[in-house]
Amino acid sequence: MIVVMKPSATEENIVKVQKHIEALGLSTHLSKGSDVTIIGVIGDKHKIAVLQMNSYEGVEKTVRITEKYKLVSREFQSERSVIDVRGAKIGGRELAIMAGPCSVECEPQLMEAARAVKAAGAQFLRGGAFKPRTSPYDFQGLGEEGLKLLAQAAKEYDLRVVTEIVDIADLDVICKYADVLQIGARNMQNFRLLQAVGRTDKPVMLKRGLAATITEWLNAAEYIISSGNDDVILCERGIRTYETFTRNTLDLSAVVAVQEMTHLPIIVDPSHGTGRRSMIAPMSRAAIAAGADGLIIEVHPHPEEALSDGDQSLRPEQFAALMEEARRIAEVMGRKI
Repeated sequence: MIVVMKPSATEENIVKVQKHIEALGLSTHLSKGSDVTIIGVIGDKHKIAVLQMNSYEGVEKTVRITEKYKLVSREFQSERSVIDVRGAKIGGRELAIMAGPCSVECEPQLMEAARAVKAAGAQFLRGGAFKPRTSPYDFQGLGEEGLKLLAQAAKEYDLRVVTEIVDIADLDVICKYADVLQIGARNMQNFRLLQAVGRTDKPVMLKRGLAATITEWLNAAEYIISSGNDDVILCERGIRTYETFTRNTLDLSAVVAVQEMTHLPIIVDPSHGTGRRSMIAPMSRAAIAAGADGLIIEVHPHPEEALSDGDQSLRPEQFAALMEEARRIAEVMGRKI
């Protein structure tokens, strides 16, 4: 259920409604928009079913949300969320561009990549320090040393760090260096991890699972937000189908569906979505045209030497060319980079 407060409702009215709800053993989640304040009610559905709030001063109406996901739904918040990451907006008019290598390998590699993506117009530096790999014998990342290099490169080139967390045990150390916590596809339904990042003050980028439905994806986002963290970004990175030409099947229809179903911003990962360098630029252009709020792209100064995902990494000059194309399409869509 959501309780919609009148525009004239005072802070005292809002607090009184929250206290009444919480006294019944239910939880509340406050969302203040530009025109209206909404109080989300979470907890025992039997208690919610008999909850009557319309008589309280300042309450305009109550609305029962039918979807299993509540706080991420458009019913809870009609305005689209805009997430501010140290001055860079995700979900607003400006497209968020996240770029960098799949894995942090060494200082020269990362610094060269960071310099290139910044020059081309990216606001975020992506890079893996803890890498979950299909094979246990593949490169697993540099750990905290990789995080330090990310922070160093981000400071040098005025970028924000996006990096993946795979284990709750690493949360504190990653939060020391990262601006955005990435939840990878394989961890989309790692509910304890989702709740843990939900208790931080770091924005979270939630990638869609390998074979997850959109509803399952949004319910995973609900775990994060219901734990206290409103700053969630969705990332479409392709799903597993019977097709073998591409690494995954990039579902750009999910961009439109998500924007109808939720207020959360959504970005697209054409690198993992296709697994093919030649397809990254075309699918990036299509993602912007579909209305995505940004892109996350793998860029490596020497893809042929990459320790992971070299085949789906752009060279710096290719990324720069893509960004020029992306600017023109963004302008047509009323957006900018």
